Amino acid sequence: MTIFQKLEFSKLNRKIPPQALELEEAVLGAIMIDSSGLNQVIDIIWPEIFYSPINQEIYKAIKHLFDKSQPVDLITVSNYLKSQDKLDFIGGDYYLIELSQKVISSAHIEHHVRVMQEKFILRNLITILSEMISKAYDDTVEVQNLLNLLENKIFQLSNCYIKKNYDTSNNLFIKAINRIKNIQNSNQDISGIPSGFDDLDQITSGWQKSDLIILAARPGMGKTSFLLSMTSNIIIDYKIPVAFFSLEMSSIQLINRLISSETGISLDKLRRAKLSDQDWVSVYSNTKHLQSDSLLFVDDSPTLSIFELRAKCRNLVSQHNIKLIMIDYLQLMVIDTLNNKKFINREQEISIISRGLKSIAKELDIPIIALSQLSRAVEIRGGNKRPMLSDLRESGAIEQDADIVGFIYRPDYYGFSNWNKSYNMTSCKDQAEIIIAKHRNGSLKNIRLKFINTQAKFINFVN
Repeated sequence: MTIFQKLEFSKLNRKIPPQALELEEAVLGAIMIDSSGLNQVIDIIWPEIFYSPINQEIYKAIKHLFDKSQPVDLITVSNYLKSQDKLDFIGGDYYLIELSQKVISSAHIEHHVRVMQEKFILRNLITILSEMISKAYDDTVEVQNLLNLLENKIFQLSNCYIKKNYDTSNNLFIKAINRIKNIQNSNQDISGIPSGFDDLDQITSGWQKSDLIILAARPGMGKTSFLLSMTSNIIIDYKIPVAFFSLEMSSIQLINRLISSETGISLDKLRRAKLSDQDWVSVYSNTKHLQSDSLLFVDDSPTLSIFELRAKCRNLVSQHNIKLIMIDYLQLMVIDTLNNKKFINREQEISIISRGLKSIAKELDIPIIALSQLSRAVEIRGGNKRPMLSDLRESGAIEQDADIVGFIYRPDYYGFSNWNKSYNMTSCKDQAEIIIAKHRNGSLKNIRLKFINTQAKFINFVN
């Protein structure tokens, strides 16, 4: 570090960090004279929130007594500190008595703690940003790693600020009733984001807020095609903005598939650019909505960590009011590149990713649909090769974290010409089945769709 940099850091260090000592003392005093005050703030306060090391020790004593279901007052706190040889460190009984005399009740204690939280976060921001400044001057540090580290630290810090996340049954009941009334008054059966596939929407009532939906299949089943067909339905028929994260295909390849889907021109024709004048007319006339509405946001980053995804999704939701997130596909995502991967196997990594996706869905209160690969066990076993939950590749955590797990199954891919008895042994040519194998808040069912191979497109099946 240069002399100039050291001088700049010394200037920062001479400033008094953000703190609120008077509020710290008021909070501790309020807790010791009225233990009900502790119940109000126990889930939003922790020792490190106190700037003073002395006040930290006093709160640690209070927390210990609370956890042991013991009374919390001036005497019990003093006795515990004495048993830990910490009473002299905090200034003896005199300081505890002084604290208890600063307040007369626990009124406004939650407001005081919120201010302390803000000071705690500001202190940590100073520490984090100072560390980032130091690392930014290091030529050996990779920029992407530094950004990932910063995102990780900021995310962890922001989580400290929101801890009291429960609600009363009365408030929740009112919210639930209001939601039911709104759906009833709308005269629609769909309460979530419609997929555009009628039978599927009847089962799910649309993709619900905060749900994680996993759609899995073996290669060649048409996972990306199904996701794009659904995307087309959502942005064109329902005018709902969607974010599509494609880790496998480029954004241009995805748009080519949408063009094929909307125009009926085969993908092969588009790839070879063998378009007639009539084809060009169809391209321009049938894709105007894709060019003008700007409801689809595509990110084709080849590698994407859960922390990067969280940051991008927050921005998309706040700036473009995104209502649905799609990911193609889960196994291509990575965890933070700064984590020590020597102690993390692939199954643990997938578990971290699936939990991360569920937490993002809950945080942003929107559904996330992620594609997933199935294991080779499907190909090895005999019979009709229909997938099952145990075929989910690399991690049981996917099944655990997902609210809905669906499989895409095309029997003619395996050379079968007819469905089984469930469809009266009818022809299965150019058809697919969406198998709802897990549905946390609804029933299980298999839905038949039509698959147009030349356009890589799924549509509603009509008998």
